[in-house]
Amino acid sequence: MQTLLILIFVIGYLAIAFEHPIKINKTATALITGVLCWTVYIVSEHEPALVLGELSHHLASVSEILFFLLGAMTIVELIDAHEGFKIITDRITSRNQVTLLWLIALITFFLSSILDNLTTAIVMVSVLRKLIKDAESRKLFAGVVIIAANAGGAWSPIGDVTTTMLWIGGQITPVNIIKTLLIPSLISLIIPLIYLTFIMKKSVQKDEISGEKVEETEYSQIQNSHSTIMLLVGLGTLLFVPIFKTITHLPPYMGILLGLGIVWVVSEILHSEKDEEERHPFTVAHALSKIDTSSILFFLGILVAIGALESTHLLSGLAQWMDKTIGNQDIIVVVIGLASAIIDNVPLVAASMGMYDLAHFPTDSKIWEFMAYCAGTGGSILIIGSAAGVAVMGMEKIDFIWYLRKISFTALIGYFAGVIAYLVIYAVLH
Repeated sequence: MQTLLILIFVIGYLAIAFEHPIKINKTATALITGVLCWTVYIVSEHEPALVLGELSHHLASVSEILFFLLGAMTIVELIDAHEGFKIITDRITSRNQVTLLWLIALITFFLSSILDNLTTAIVMVSVLRKLIKDAESRKLFAGVVIIAANAGGAWSPIGDVTTTMLWIGGQITPVNIIKTLLIPSLISLIIPLIYLTFIMKKSVQKDEISGEKVEETEYSQIQNSHSTIMLLVGLGTLLFVPIFKTITHLPPYMGILLGLGIVWVVSEILHSEKDEEERHPFTVAHALSKIDTSSILFFLGILVAIGALESTHLLSGLAQWMDKTIGNQDIIVVVIGLASAIIDNVPLVAASMGMYDLAHFPTDSKIWEFMAYCAGTGGSILIIGSAAGVAVMGMEKIDFIWYLRKISFTALIGYFAGVIAYLVIYAVLH
């Protein structure tokens, strides 16, 4: 049974990793892999009721993550529908290339700690299209956006799917992960920025977009106030989730659902006097139609598959083998981070959570902190290594080889700079 399970998972994993060459959506592969793993498990067992109990246990944990992501994505879409992000992006006016590089990178870094890194990357590339005319220069900036979005998501419990998984799973706590990973994550961005500063031109020409000024003058004071209200309420509810969990001890998805309800009510009040057709673009129903449901189903499939491997003790066996073969856990985590440049970091972190249990590695242990950093930032080394990278790749038509030549080395030195920073800080504090 175990051999067949491994074979199914490896084939599924390879199909996910090579999604673009084989032209099969990774969500479909993940769902098939997850169901087949549990099918093999239950057929091989003499007590189906025991397997069903384990499946229900894993599904409860997976559902917490999925409901959290669903609520967070909907809130972000509602903010975007009200053009709340324009309040931030319209204030970027610099024409100096180096200044613009640092501004874009730092805004992306901190914005992705509140939003998810995928949404932040999409928002910031949209901004770049308005600021930079030259396509080649814009690609370089887009590469920095990928690095900054992934680095910003790593130190926040709500900034990256993998960090959210660790938080919901009880491996990390919000205050500790912010305290321990903010500096290493920032260094993983600052080092690439310093490196790129010395190889860039002096200025960049702002793109002349016809009709942009007319569009801005058409906004009434009411519409601008709506944007401001939705941005503040939306970001406020996202930031309140960790506080809500600390106060009530309810799981994070309850906090995000409360936040969604509040944002929903505010949106309804703001557009209460409009007719049904005018209100539709600002409704939750419309926001739900725009969120990336495919990603939600991908997480479901891959996490269910990981659950089957955990229940059959394959992951604990892999952890023991790695400990005997490699020995050093820091090196193991660094390798996992490098692997996330090729393989999606969600199944990597999910597998790691199954390999190392909380009994031996309690909440806020070094391995979980380090895992959050490495898995979050390692995906920047290749453009296919993160959701942010894949999104930017499609938006700006960035070639895999171009990114490998122009950005990968920069991201790699930033990754290892952050690794060193974390290990030094940990050694000093402990």
